Amino acid sequence: QVQLVESGGGLVQAGGSLRLSCAASGYTFSNYTIGWFRRAPGKEREFVGAIIWTGGITRYADSVKGRFTISRDNAKDTVYLQMKNLKPEDTALYYCARHNVAWTWGTGSPNNFGSWGQGTQVTVSS
Repeated sequence: QVQLVESGGGLVQAGGSLRLSCAASGYTFSNYTIGWFRRAPGKEREFVGAIIWTGGITRYADSVKGRFTISRDNAKDTVYLQMKNLKPEDTALYYCARHNVAWTWGTGSPNNFGSWGQGTQVTVSS
């Protein structure tokens, strides 16, 4: 059974940093692209970024480019989202998700990701 568990969220002041983790189990981790998404109160789910199964390619939403970095450790079945220079508008519930198809990159559409974690809350105070 595919399982994704996020951790590392919390309350941080604007300009601060957090690192989120996404621990995966139940499948061959190194075969799948992982995406990060977020949902702010009253807003739709938003693509944050993604990392290809090898870790060699990443993609980011314009809103986080230059501030967020995604990495993965295939030996630990874990993906990380390093967030720096956080802004109040980054406040959201952050989710990681596994792409539906192995060895596939594709777009950041949530429809391409079929297995989701429960989310971890990030709150940035001004």
